[in-house]
Amino acid sequence: MDFRKEWLSTEQAKKIDMTNYLSQLGYNPAKIINVDYWYCSPLRDEHDPSFKVNRKLNLWFDHGLGKGGNIIDFGILYHGCTVSELLQKLSTNFSLQQPTFLHSNKSIDTENKIKILGDFPLISPALLRYLEQRKIPIEIADQFCREVRYELNNKTYFGIGFKNNSGGFEIRNPYFKTSSSPKDITIIDNGCEEALIFEGFIDFLSFKATTKNLPEKGQDFVVLNSVSFFERARPFMENHKHIRLYLDRDTTGINCTQRALSMSSQYKDESTLYKNHNDFNDWIMNPSKAPKKHLGRKL
Repeated sequence: MDFRKEWLSTEQAKKIDMTNYLSQLGYNPAKIINVDYWYCSPLRDEHDPSFKVNRKLNLWFDHGLGKGGNIIDFGILYHGCTVSELLQKLSTNFSLQQPTFLHSNKSIDTENKIKILGDFPLISPALLRYLEQRKIPIEIADQFCREVRYELNNKTYFGIGFKNNSGGFEIRNPYFKTSSSPKDITIIDNGCEEALIFEGFIDFLSFKATTKNLPEKGQDFVVLNSVSFFERARPFMENHKHIRLYLDRDTTGINCTQRALSMSSQYKDESTLYKNHNDFNDWIMNPSKAPKKHLGRKL
């Protein structure tokens, strides 16, 4: 079937091999037991694989979330989109980054799969369009990001790279997200009394885009790059008088925020600004909101 000719129907989309699609998104199984392919969940951060794909049934189940289904169910959760938007993504982009096909019954070591080939100024039209779609000005992204070329499974890809404290990159492009080793937090230390905390760099860039009127180095920032790194960030965070949390409004983010609030009065939950949205970026992408005005008053 040539997926590029027209939009797929839901029935056609369901026939796409789930393991191949995950490989296209940058995820490879940590182990394979007969027809069961086990992954570290693409839907959340974890170290022990609990996301299973039964290749015979072409169905997935995330034991940590208690959710599962077919590729349509997964795509809606992963991309945060509607069914029609997902079908469009699958129809137009499925062949852009072909996956590596895996046919092994042995456990697979996923460490060091991504090899960074180089980083450059952001110039790719596809990446610039992606930033525009996310309502992030290029001049803001240029201050903190690089265009990263990397190798995965002997194929070369590119994406927007955001460097962490250990030299690894968080990588995003219009079709998937991934990261290179070593994983770590990203600290931007301006020597201030106030620290602002974000889960991912897209939300951090969104904040910078909506607060251009504020002093450029008026706050310190921590981008966790994974909620699981919250404890790692605590020594730096708690060296500040005020710690403002802009975490996601999903179960993991809300639980992390509530735990922080219970630990110290230094922490303050700022996610109520976008309480009806998934995260900060989701909020500024909504044209009916005016985040800049509200943020100016809040800060």
